[in-house]
Amino acid sequence: MTPSLLPGSRWFQWVHNFTLRVGVLTGLYLTAVMVTSVLAATRLGFLDPMIANIPDWADIRNGVSYAAFLLVMLIPLGCFLRAPLKMFAAGMCGWAILSVNYALMGFYFSNLHTRLGKTPFHLLILGAMVYGVSAVASWVAGMVLLLRQHPIAATRRRL
Repeated sequence: MTPSLLPGSRWFQWVHNFTLRVGVLTGLYLTAVMVTSVLAATRLGFLDPMIANIPDWADIRNGVSYAAFLLVMLIPLGCFLRAPLKMFAAGMCGWAILSVNYALMGFYFSNLHTRLGKTPFHLLILGAMVYGVSAVASWVAGMVLLLRQHPIAATRRRL
């Protein structure tokens, strides 16, 4: 069993498949970033008097949220850079968990899906495209590196 150095991985030692464990942890991290971002956007009204002199507070908050999403999305890419199928599987597992939690958050925040302009299915497809393109790019880069190590022309023996 491959050890996982991700925070919180001790809770998921019962998941023996490393790909699935990374996917579940990525999904939980993405969900935590999403919940934190939505709560920061909707429930931090008490900070308005203190940050009134910062003109682009919403842009700063959104930029930090995007950066956090990007960093967490890179976890499966970093873990499985040389295994594109595992990268895609772990990424999609995490992104499916995020999509389900996004759909559940839509029940609590009534206009969340219309305000962000993305349905949970649309969010799932966007994640599939990102991880799919990343897996294909990793596979192609691996093939190019492998091609550089071996000769292109096959050697033939004449009989």
